[in-house]
This record gives sequence, structure tokens and C-alpha cells, in this order.
Amino acid sequence: MVATDFDAERTYDDEKFSTREIYRSDRLKAVLGYFEPGQFIPVHAPDSDVVIDVESGRGLVRDGDEDRHVEPGDVVVVPAGESRGVHANRDERLEALLVTSPPPSDAEHEPVRVGLRRGEFDPE
Repeated sequence: MVATDFDAERTYDDEKFSTREIYRSDRLKAVLGYFEPGQFIPVHAPDSDVVIDVESGRGLVRDGDEDRHVEPGDVVVVPAGESRGVHANRDERLEALLVTSPPPSDAEHEPVRVGLRRGEFDPE
């Protein structure tokens, strides 16, 4: 059994969002995401479902063609193949649990790397 909490895993990075992987199998990956104000996971569309459960802070989640404003207690599910990204508001930290199934491939994360290098939330 894996048991942890946001406090025990918390780590922030001044350069980009940080994650702490808490579980991985061939079928599922669960990470805790920590975002300084204004940090983001760039928009990408891997072939996996994702559940995003906001623990603290406010921001937005790209869900296909929609930007959803989120706050603590909100849960957003984005189906496989749909565009998704997470962006913390500019005035507060954001913490969220992100569960993907199946885990995205390294190649599917290339748009994330490109967006981070360019400093673009939507690198398309």
C-alpha cells in the first residue's frame, strides 16, 4: 500500500512546476503536483485519461477546448486524446493530485518539454 500526503511530499521549484510520483504501474500513474504562482503544465494531448483533484490554490485546467477555473475540492477528468494543461493563478500556489491511466509515454510529453522551454502554456 502507498500512503502519503501533500505535506510529506511537498517540494517547489522556482523554474517550473514540480511533481512527486507516488505510484506507477503499467496501468496507472499518480503524482502530486506543486505549482508556484503562474507555473504550468503546458497543453498536450496524450493517449491517456487524467483525473485532476485540486488540493489547494486556484488556477485553470484546459479540458479539450475549454478552460475551467478550479479551486480546492474541484475534480476535473479529461479523456484520452483531449488537450489538457494545468496553470496556477499568478497570485498563489496550486497543489493537485494528477492520476493518469495509462501513464503517458515519453514521446507524448514532448509538447510539455517544448512548452516549458518556450515558456508557453499552449505551445501549439
